Amino acid sequence: MKSFILFLFLVISIAGAQELTPLNRRDAIARDLFSQSLTGPSLRREEPLFFQEPGTQEKKSLALAAAYSLLLPGMGEMYAGDYGSGKYFTIAEGSLWIALGSVHWYANWLQNDARSFAVQHANVVLENKADQYFVDIGNFANTYTYNQGALRAREYFKTYNPNSAFAWSWDSDASRSQFRDRRIASDEMFNNTKFIAAVIGLNHLISAINAGRIALAHNKGVAQAASIDLHANLLGTIARPTGVKLTIMRTF
Repeated sequence: MKSFILFLFLVISIAGAQELTPLNRRDAIARDLFSQSLTGPSLRREEPLFFQEPGTQEKKSLALAAAYSLLLPGMGEMYAGDYGSGKYFTIAEGSLWIALGSVHWYANWLQNDARSFAVQHANVVLENKADQYFVDIGNFANTYTYNQGALRAREYFKTYNPNSAFAWSWDSDASRSQFRDRRIASDEMFNNTKFIAAVIGLNHLISAINAGRIALAHNKGVAQAASIDLHANLLGTIARPTGVKLTIMRTF
């Protein structure tokens, strides 16, 4: 799951970076097409503002461009005048939120399924139970064996009252093992939601930097903006990712 999400995010980020084209080149191409399609001299004098030279356009605020993308990735690029790269961050944002919602739903389903299984096979009462309680019942056959282990470790405060709603007794070791596997699968899914949330935050950050770069290109020219290089590298391997490394370089 983490491998797929990281791979998808890096592909979208790289695609967004490849879409970065100089504003003056885009305007020049569009201006040529515009001038070829209009033959009347009066119409050429009514050239829209979009096709004017970049130096005559209003300057963009780097801080505002970054702030827009921090709120919603891609919006800062749109404000800075180049949504061609920003759209990939917007697509990534939507995809990541859909993934987050789907994984969170599946994690809850696995958790409820595991706990319902414990009710049927260990006579567990679900009300007012912390997550640690379900870890304990997955590791011990019944309340008695658990309390013995806690007493041997001199952890008296961790024992459960065998005559209370915290008591349990599995009908077989196979049932206990099956419950434990389901609980672990649920915990892994919940951990994946945290990972996806972190990638969402990273998507906001990279989009904000990208929007600032585009605003800089708009205000000070392509040469200065091109001296800023942004890379997102995967730490670890695709099979076992440990994180994402963000590198920003500027040549003076």
